[in-house]
Amino acid sequence: MRLSTVILPVDRWAEGGREVWQHAEQLGFHAAYTYDHLSWRSFRDGPWFGAVPTLTAAACATSLMRLGTLVTSPNFRHPVTLAKELITLDDVSGGRITLGIGAGGSGFDATALGQEAWTRRERTDRFAEFVPLLDRLLTEDTVTSEGTYYSAHEARNIPGCVQRPRIPFAVAATGPRGLRLAARHGQAWVTTGDPAANASGDPAASHAALARQAEGLEKACAEAGRDPSALRRVLLTGFTPDSPLTSLDAFVDYAGRHAQLGFDELVLHWPIPDSVFAADHDVFTRIATEGLAQLAG
Repeated sequence: MRLSTVILPVDRWAEGGREVWQHAEQLGFHAAYTYDHLSWRSFRDGPWFGAVPTLTAAACATSLMRLGTLVTSPNFRHPVTLAKELITLDDVSGGRITLGIGAGGSGFDATALGQEAWTRRERTDRFAEFVPLLDRLLTEDTVTSEGTYYSAHEARNIPGCVQRPRIPFAVAATGPRGLRLAARHGQAWVTTGDPAANASGDPAASHAALARQAEGLEKACAEAGRDPSALRRVLLTGFTPDSPLTSLDAFVDYAGRHAQLGFDELVLHWPIPDSVFAADHDVFTRIATEGLAQLAG
């Protein structure tokens, strides 16, 4: 089991932002991710900084911890420009970048560029074209491709990624089409759980829904001729109807139950006071430094 954190880009770099990322590394987190949004829900009217510049700064302020997005989506990204940024970020970080990528939602990002919000089907269709093209852009020196939604004309990405053949993809998916993309292109699968089960407030229902998602991944891997054990399983916590950050024991119980489903990386939101991600920082620190050892014991 690996333990990671997600740090929302809400702090000015010179006013505590740098220290949070450095502290995460000192606590021993496997990776620190950030959301790739233009704004997000209850944080919409407060400070919010860009994901790629934040990760670039974090890469310069840390040396061991992996870094990444959780997640990037086509809502306001294009594969050609995103590939260039990711190759640069992978170079600056010395090969420590993971791209969490998903189909996106219907939130603020969906209309920020002035377009009508896409339907769920439209988001899924675009995602199905976005991921394979991005895969090519990160592995081939020159790419020309003409698609329904995304095209590239002699797009050059020399020298490519530090990590070979490219940076790893952690594909966020819950439905069959997304899980097939994860099976074909992902080095990891990411989920926040099932929205309906999460809304029920019933941890048992959430656990059962996650089990069904894991079964769907295994089916998608079988169809793709891929060993499902080749994909890491990442659970972004904070959305299921559980409370793993209330105490060390609560976390160990939560981690153990989800390890039984095959999840081998849990991602905890870095505490933000007076927000939906508020948590006792002392408890959070104990979880970060003692949680996995207690789970193994």
